[in-house]
Amino acid sequence: MAVEVRLPTVLRPFADGRSSVDSDGATLGDVLADLCERFPPMADQISPSDAGDLPRFVNVYVNDEDVRYLDSLATKVDDGDVVSILPAVAGG
Repeated sequence: MAVEVRLPTVLRPFADGRSSVDSDGATLGDVLADLCERFPPMADQISPSDAGDLPRFVNVYVNDEDVRYLDSLATKVDDGDVVSILPAVAGG
């Protein structure tokens, strides 16, 4: 199923400068795996941990719902859904 993945400025260089890309998958985990396969440099930023969890400092939303309160990587996605990836930014 095709979903739109919106990328913040910090991830755009890993996706040829695009602000959004289409991706396929039945779950959020499938979508992230597809992105990592198509854009290998992005894998260091968004790949799940060895335990199968989202990276600690990456917030992901499906249709504005935080996936940490849904089914995390097992969250189902449907054709036309919007996935937003927002790495946490710290500063001082």
